[in-house]
Amino acid sequence: MSALVEFVALSLLPIGWWRDVAAALRTNESTAHILDRFVADRPRNPPISAPDIRGRAMVAIARAADRQIHAIAWDDPGYPPALAAIVDPPPVLWLHGQRTALEQPAVAIVGSRAGSPYALSVAERLAADLTTRGVAVVSGLARGVDSAAHRGALSAAGVTIAVLGSGPDVVYPSEHRALAREIAVCGAVVSELVPGTPPQPQFFPRRNRVISGLVRAVVVIEAGEKSGSLITARCALEQGREVLAVPGNVLNGRNRGGHALLRDGAKIVETADDILEELGFAARDPEGGARTSKEWPGRRSTDPILASLGDGEACDLDALAERTGLTPARLLPRLFELELQGLVRRAGGGRFMRFDRSC
Repeated sequence: MSALVEFVALSLLPIGWWRDVAAALRTNESTAHILDRFVADRPRNPPISAPDIRGRAMVAIARAADRQIHAIAWDDPGYPPALAAIVDPPPVLWLHGQRTALEQPAVAIVGSRAGSPYALSVAERLAADLTTRGVAVVSGLARGVDSAAHRGALSAAGVTIAVLGSGPDVVYPSEHRALAREIAVCGAVVSELVPGTPPQPQFFPRRNRVISGLVRAVVVIEAGEKSGSLITARCALEQGREVLAVPGNVLNGRNRGGHALLRDGAKIVETADDILEELGFAARDPEGGARTSKEWPGRRSTDPILASLGDGEACDLDALAERTGLTPARLLPRLFELELQGLVRRAGGGRFMRFDRSC
């Protein structure tokens, strides 16, 4: 049985088990043993069997191949390390489009499905400006602010990533199928759910942790008091990401959730510069241009993170945190910056290794 089949089979276990699955994977227990053990130790009604789950996994892989969908398992070097670091990462990330879209620094833009013209305009402008700076824009392909953010990125010929609450080949809402096809040309449509999975209400709150898990920061635009965008913001905070919000009209009540975030300390966003400066990689040079990744400050061969990475040794975040004394939330941004400088590269399972070459 191939390793990919085992990972896909793990992804077919109940979603509530995924945190424990991730913990087991981090101990280097074999995927086959994890699957067999979980099925045996956690009886379900109706019962599930390991052979049945493996059979369903093979069907999903065949369907993905037929639709040109990539299956990126947790141990794949292309699996986003930021996502691998959350407590319950998907065992497999399914992707339609360009795998390279996952390699850029990314920011999420989320907000109301019934966004006002103001909110849609701001989402489009921020997304376009971010992508011209080499930052991918992540959102959920929903109506309103999400789709406006995707379209803004596309208008600037930038990279955008749509995270679905259904299989990667089941676009919801259906009127966004053409938009999803546009996104896949230079970006990606991704999901933690196997191809063919229809949208269900319980999947959408879960996918919000994937949106925040892929990015450095989440920007909330026009969120009501019970907006799903606030779930994404909460996931971001739990994962150590930055949360920012765009102020809105105080008279119509559309942005009470966003204003609550601002009162709790979220940074105010008016332009893309506000976002990039908060993340620390968009300082301006004297001529007013943005620094490139090679010019970002604080990247020297004496970097303590590089010193903690032995030659040829792949380390996960826990090991690096112990060696450097930094929390994973502090480590991830620095690792991304070192990766962009060409001094660090990703290994499988959310691990990093030193890459000794000059830029």
